[in-house]
Amino acid sequence: MTEQTERAVRTARGPRPEQAVATAPGVRPLGEPRTWPRTFADRLTAPLPGVRAFARLAREGAFRPTTEGLRGIPDLPFAPEPLPAAAPGTLSVTWAGHASWVLRVGGLTVLTDPVWSRRILGTPARMTPVGVRWEDLPRVDAVVISHNHYDHLDAPTLRRLPRDTPLFVPAGLARWCRRRGFTRVTELDWWEGAVLGGVRFDFVPAHHWSKRTPFDTCRTLWGGWVLTDLATRGTVYFAGDTGYGHWFAEIGRRFPAIDLALLPIGAYAPRWWLSDVHADPEEAVRAHLDLGARRMAPMHWATFVLSAEPVLEPLLRVRQAWARAGLPREDLWDLAIGGSRSLAEG
Repeated sequence: MTEQTERAVRTARGPRPEQAVATAPGVRPLGEPRTWPRTFADRLTAPLPGVRAFARLAREGAFRPTTEGLRGIPDLPFAPEPLPAAAPGTLSVTWAGHASWVLRVGGLTVLTDPVWSRRILGTPARMTPVGVRWEDLPRVDAVVISHNHYDHLDAPTLRRLPRDTPLFVPAGLARWCRRRGFTRVTELDWWEGAVLGGVRFDFVPAHHWSKRTPFDTCRTLWGGWVLTDLATRGTVYFAGDTGYGHWFAEIGRRFPAIDLALLPIGAYAPRWWLSDVHADPEEAVRAHLDLGARRMAPMHWATFVLSAEPVLEPLLRVRQAWARAGLPREDLWDLAIGGSRSLAEG
């Protein structure tokens, strides 16, 4: 076949899926240098707590579980198992703990908010070990970061990665990554995407905020990620860290038929303090319904002590809320840390 004939055949067939998506509106080039505003405070869903709120929290002292609430630590679900095979057309997820997942999608292995450290700044040590040993990971093809809080952006864990690992980060965070030697960093605004291999990475809004030092409040953006296998159209939504609000319905409208939503259910008490930035279990189920997702996998619990609810309560409440909503029990993927599930297309 001549080169001219090959071009004619390609034209008749149309572009490959990844080529078509890569030129769609909202898709940015990988590693593109960007300029951002000095602050993203205008994206906040609710005002951040002021002096009075901090004084009330200190007065009440309700920022850790009671002794009774901590007694459930030995019963937290921890059951590591081998990672599932990354077969073509299969979407698989493995919960490493907190908001850290090993995703196998579109032929890629993707880590979300990887935290393999035993301890993070300002919190006690992990209640449960990491569900996947670092040495058992396959080659990591990409990492997505939801925001810069220490329980989601862990510098010691990122240092374990080759510096040419592709990183997908919120607007304003590329500089932090490049300072640490990473050479393939793509930063995105809400509703923007980029394509790597056979997967599209879309950055979507969340009801949260950002801060890593006393001087950088809301200087970088926060959000979740929608990963789409361009060959099968299989889709997984990783919410990152978020309160409940209107963004879930909008995400569902823009990304219909999400196969799996990874949603946070913990770190919610006291509600007067955390309701704007952390969904509780009932709100997580409402978010799942707003998204129109087919399945939900809870996360952001059972790993670090970040708030005052009893450590086992998030799981019990999300199961109850799921049942009250009349949703099929098999569509709630309430994994143990280290557990995996796979979804084959068709």
